[in-house]
Amino acid sequence: MKYAIVTGDSRGLGEAIADQFLEKGIHVIGISRTYNEDLKEQAEGKDVTYSHISCDLSDADDLTQGIDKVMYLAFQNDVDMVYLVNNAGVIDPIETVGNLDTGLVNKHLQINLATPILFINRLLKEANEQGVKAGIVNITSGAAEKTVHGWSVYSSGKAAINQFTATTAMEQEEAGKDHTIIAYSPGVVDTEMQGEIRASAESAFADVDKFKKLKEEGQLRSPQEVARVLMNVLFNEGSIENGKVYKLYDLINK
Repeated sequence: MKYAIVTGDSRGLGEAIADQFLEKGIHVIGISRTYNEDLKEQAEGKDVTYSHISCDLSDADDLTQGIDKVMYLAFQNDVDMVYLVNNAGVIDPIETVGNLDTGLVNKHLQINLATPILFINRLLKEANEQGVKAGIVNITSGAAEKTVHGWSVYSSGKAAINQFTATTAMEQEEAGKDHTIIAYSPGVVDTEMQGEIRASAESAFADVDKFKKLKEEGQLRSPQEVARVLMNVLFNEGSIENGKVYKLYDLINK
C-alpha cells in the first residue's frame, strides 16, 4: 500500500499533484485549512482514499498536532511507500528590507521553511523505524538562485529549502537508506500566488509589470501540466539524483 502526503492540497499546484497521485492509485492525505471535495470524488472513482487533516501551518502548535495525525494515518496500515510533497507556501511579505512586517516574516518562515523541515524530520523517523521507503519532494523556486527586488524573505527561504534537501539526501545516503529526496522548481504557474504577485506595488516589487505581462501573454503554465512533469521525474526512480533541484524548464526542453 502506498500513501502520498500533500501539503496545500486545497487548490493550485497542490491539488493537481494530489490528483496525479490518485490517478496512479495511491492513497492521498491532504493538509490544508480547506477540505477538497473534488479530490474526494476523484478518489472514490479510483477506488482509493482521500483523507484530509485541517491544519493552520502558520501555527506551531497546530502544525505539531497535524503532523501527528498525518503520520498516524500514513503508517497505520500495511504500507511500503510514503510520498511527501511539501507544496504549501506563501509569497508575502513582498517588500524591501527595512520595510518588512515582523508578523508576516515569522508567518512566512513558519509555513515555507519550518513546516517542510518538521514534516520531513518526522516522516524519515517513522519510515526508518518501520522499514518503509519515503519519496520526498520539496517545492522550491528559481528565486532561490536569484536576487529579486522585494523577495528577500521568499528567496532566502527557498534557498534554505534547497540546502536542506541536499543535506538530508546526503545524510540518508550515508546511512544506507533507499529514499528519494529531491526539490522541484515548477517555474511560473497560473495559481492564486501569481495573482498576489501581480497585485504588488512597484515600490515593493520592481518586476511587477513583468509578471503582469506573463499573465496577459498566456505564458503561465497550468498546475496540471506542472504536476505531470513532476510525476514523470518521481516515478522514474532509476534516473533520480537525490538532493538535486529539478527544474521544470530543463525537463520540458530536453
